[in-house]
Amino acid sequence: MNTKTFNRNYISLIEIGEIRKKATEVGLRVTMNDKNPKSSSGKFRKWFKRKHKKKQPDPYHLQDELSDGDDFMEDIYVSSLEIDPCTSTNELRIFVGTWNVAGRAPVGSLAVDLEEWLKPQDAVDIYVLGFQEIVPLKTRTVIGAEDPRKATNWNLLIGKALNESSGCPWLTPMLNPISSDSYHYVRNPGLEKRASFSAICDNTRMRGKPITQHRHHQQAVIGGSKYKLMASKKMVGVFISVWMKKELVTKYSVSNVKVSSVACGIMGYLGNKGSVSVSMSIERTSFCFIAAHLASGEKQGDEGRRNHQVSEIFKRTSFPRSAKDEHNLHPLTILGHDRIFWFGDLNYRLYNLEDNLARHLIQKKDWKALQEFDQLRREQEDGGVFQGWREGNIEFAPTYKYSSSNCNRYSGGVPSRSGEKQRTPAWCDRILWYGKGVKLLSYLRSEIKFSDHRPVSALFSTQIEVNKSSNPRIFSKDPIVPNIMPPEQIGTSGNYEEGKATLLSLIVKDTEASSIHTQKL
Repeated sequence: MNTKTFNRNYISLIEIGEIRKKATEVGLRVTMNDKNPKSSSGKFRKWFKRKHKKKQPDPYHLQDELSDGDDFMEDIYVSSLEIDPCTSTNELRIFVGTWNVAGRAPVGSLAVDLEEWLKPQDAVDIYVLGFQEIVPLKTRTVIGAEDPRKATNWNLLIGKALNESSGCPWLTPMLNPISSDSYHYVRNPGLEKRASFSAICDNTRMRGKPITQHRHHQQAVIGGSKYKLMASKKMVGVFISVWMKKELVTKYSVSNVKVSSVACGIMGYLGNKGSVSVSMSIERTSFCFIAAHLASGEKQGDEGRRNHQVSEIFKRTSFPRSAKDEHNLHPLTILGHDRIFWFGDLNYRLYNLEDNLARHLIQKKDWKALQEFDQLRREQEDGGVFQGWREGNIEFAPTYKYSSSNCNRYSGGVPSRSGEKQRTPAWCDRILWYGKGVKLLSYLRSEIKFSDHRPVSALFSTQIEVNKSSNPRIFSKDPIVPNIMPPEQIGTSGNYEEGKATLLSLIVKDTEASSIHTQKL
């Protein structure tokens, strides 16, 4: 796709900032003055149309801005961190990891490997872990009822790795019976000092008694732990688990912890592929974590299916508000958050590269030359997916596909072995992010020989805005929204207007929902 086509299809980041600012102004007027929130959204729509009728953007404006590369994006991040007098900023370190475990169940001996991967250390404040294929992707598991026991076992193993290695006692929690395939933390001040762990358990036997957990309720535990489970969600084989230092849970206001899932596999709606997401707010900063498993395949055109699934996840992921949310008007969609992290087995392959040449470059450890053929990077450059998102420099070998008979060797190759699938090695497992105030500290792979994938992790330093004021009605500043458009909207000149309409509908949706909710308080 040429430069002119690309720029017709995307609204500039500066323009989006103006739009969201106007939406916020309208939203505030609704909260304080207007009895009819729909009238304000109408005013916003009229303002939007007047603005673009009067002045059409320069089709080359965005390209000029982006010509300086990372310097431009850094300027965006720095300018976005301007803090009003009522706030201060604190640093958090977040470990994000992704691992496709190829349908294998967690075993006790895996705890040692998990410790090696997670490297529990005092510097990490939040662990966000995404897994794919925690169950075999067979017909029974894809279309049958969810079995949360696999997720439970992974959570218990993760908790053990994070806490016992830190010298904290790790006792299996005593939990109240109720079945659930998801969990999210809800603050309970009276219980906070005594509680140390929350997890999902369903029909799991311990000491002869079944143990399970209440959904949405904090549980008390005998003993102590360093990290607390904040959220967990499973959809078939895709699984996310978020842990936070216990001391920070009491230090900061952690609110609006919500989970969501989107199934977009077989026929577009089965859970063999898709995502599970967690939304949470720490003080005045909102976070969204998306663990995804996208369509497989290395044939030409398979990247289009992956791009489409990314678009579907953006459109269908939601975090609805309820009356209990009171004045905490958390983001409804992925794009409404301040800091967004997307990770998983994204399945993008090496594009138009012969298998033997790929293996030769891997043997030479020429990662720069190999990245020239990386499908995800090409799709980003062409505007097909994750436009404006960032990823660290890849300075490690492709993470897929390893031979099941010899985990130090990639599957296939010449001479091929009987029964092995011929797959060109690729960086299928990736971690991307979008948002202001995020700095990448490391981007690595681990050498755990448990599946045909190697786990990948990234360590981030991020800033959170801490509210100095006791006024609960102070509104957080909106983030700059990335431009994500479905593949079918890319490549024609008429899609610039469609892109504006899509963005407008998302902003109005957030504004109207916020206004209606506030009216009810």
